[in-house]
Amino acid sequence: MKERLIALRRKRRTSDRNRGRDDLCYSIVDSPPGKLLLVADDDNLRVLNFQEGGDKVDPLPPWRQGNRLLDETERQLGEYFDGKRQEFQLPLQPIGTPFQLRAWKQLQQIPYGSTWTYGDQARRVGNPRASRAVGAANGRNPIAIIIPCHRVIGGNGRLVGFGGGLNSKRWLLEMEASVIGSRALVESV
Repeated sequence: MKERLIALRRKRRTSDRNRGRDDLCYSIVDSPPGKLLLVADDDNLRVLNFQEGGDKVDPLPPWRQGNRLLDETERQLGEYFDGKRQEFQLPLQPIGTPFQLRAWKQLQQIPYGSTWTYGDQARRVGNPRASRAVGAANGRNPIAIIIPCHRVIGGNGRLVGFGGGLNSKRWLLEMEASVIGSRALVESV
């Protein structure tokens, strides 16, 4: 994740040469599953990263705190955590390979409170034998929760892999299931 943020910074700096500045903003948000780092430019959310766990990223020096899009993201996340929002209405621009972008687009098709297996996602991406590849793509998802990689579970129904940690993944799935009045489709690890 850190390499991807540095690449994002370089890309923004290159595209911003005429303006002479890097226009990324950040916010660190407390949430029930843990602290979250949000990164956006004026037009798109770029990153939602768990700050507790192995993928913690610190804001980079040219970034400034907050903007209207980050305020709106925080508002919608608050509604989501309160069980009042099931879909996000935010402009997103994740950076990834064409395959990763296809995998992440499919993640956004998983209904709230539901889960898919990596095999389900691979079939929807168009390659039924690409379970490991979609798992790797999900592991590089730069916009957790909003691009809901937490809704993908192992073929045996168990929780596997999540940048925010398995406890956060379990919490998110159980919260969504409780909002829609169903049992979480999660077995113990």
